[in-house]
Amino acid sequence: MCIIFFKFDPRPVSKNAYRLILAANRDEFYHRPSKLADFWGNNNEVLSGLDMEEGKEGGTWLGISTRGKLAALTNYLQPRQDRDARGRGELVTHFLTTDMDSLSYLKKVSAEGHLYNGFNLIAADLRQLPDPAIEDQGREYVQPFLSKYAAVCVRCPGYGTRTNTVILVDTDGHVTFTERSMLDKDPSCWETSTHEFKLQS
Repeated sequence: MCIIFFKFDPRPVSKNAYRLILAANRDEFYHRPSKLADFWGNNNEVLSGLDMEEGKEGGTWLGISTRGKLAALTNYLQPRQDRDARGRGELVTHFLTTDMDSLSYLKKVSAEGHLYNGFNLIAADLRQLPDPAIEDQGREYVQPFLSKYAAVCVRCPGYGTRTNTVILVDTDGHVTFTERSMLDKDPSCWETSTHEFKLQS
């Protein structure tokens, strides 16, 4: 299971503080194809990795736009997966590429959540104060899998942590996006890249 840690302070007291600190691990089957984080979309305004699994192409687990939209997704284990459910990664890409505000988007997702397998979704606009709504995504977990997959860094045959991401947004809106990704399905081979940009005002 993926894991996300974040601290958001919309009005940091110190000039040297960060508005956002986010650290995330993506746990996934090693054979599932994906692209490393890079800019894409209209005017290359979205920065994220991309899922390349057939039928799920273009979805993502974590991304940020130059307009200050941020979204992150984790899946949660449930007794039975619906193989015909829509790809959860589209929840992130749709938010990052739409003009809809985060509260409206989360309400829309809440009404359409039954179309997907279980997930937790964070959607935020870093140019605004946090939305007051917190959607309850439920807490139904499959107990036998928790001890194996709930570690901060998962390492199992064929499945585990494939990507580590850290996003920093300072008080001036300067974004540093660092990603460390497993290469060639090999847990001993990793590549790190860093992207920096300024949020559009």
